[in-house]
Amino acid sequence: MLKMKELSEASGVSAGTIKHYLREGLLPEPVKTSRNMAYYPPEFVERIRLIKQLQEERFMPLKLIRAMLEGDRTRVSAAELRRRYDIPQEVLDRLEKLEVLTPTSGGYGPRDVEIVAAISRFRAGGYDERLGFTVYDTLRYKEALEPLAQEEARLLMERVLEADRAIELIEAGVEPLNALIAALHQKLLVAELTKARRATP
Repeated sequence: MLKMKELSEASGVSAGTIKHYLREGLLPEPVKTSRNMAYYPPEFVERIRLIKQLQEERFMPLKLIRAMLEGDRTRVSAAELRRRYDIPQEVLDRLEKLEVLTPTSGGYGPRDVEIVAAISRFRAGGYDERLGFTVYDTLRYKEALEPLAQEEARLLMERVLEADRAIELIEAGVEPLNALIAALHQKLLVAELTKARRATP
């Protein structure tokens, strides 16, 4: 357990900012031993860094970050993920190293579980090592989507000033956006393969 000063040093965020995060409900309540003394679990360091990163790199307001973190509470252990999707631990480790998965000490969040489920379906469909497909192929998608996500977040925060309304829009737009991206991707991929077939003598 860490004192406030130690937490501030380890996370690189001032004590005043950490107290603000606590007031805004972004961090769970610490363990209080007296009116003026509290201790914080080590996992607070990672969470504080994430909040700061989302603020500075994605320009996300605290209300939106809180909603995102609350939706990430249901976590799954590595053992459960391996059991569910028949994924070896070394694959999970490689995906974490590539920052495709971002588990915490509490396990894997819902988005990470969805990514592993998708990779498992890919492998079951024949996209496996025999054809040269490995977990490193997921990095291509991550690198292609990162600028898109940054631009979307910037536009959303520019056009929707109220954080609660931005959250509603994101939730309402998930399914149609996924369908749009999937359809565009399939169309572009088929077009590229058709071009390649025509170019082959």
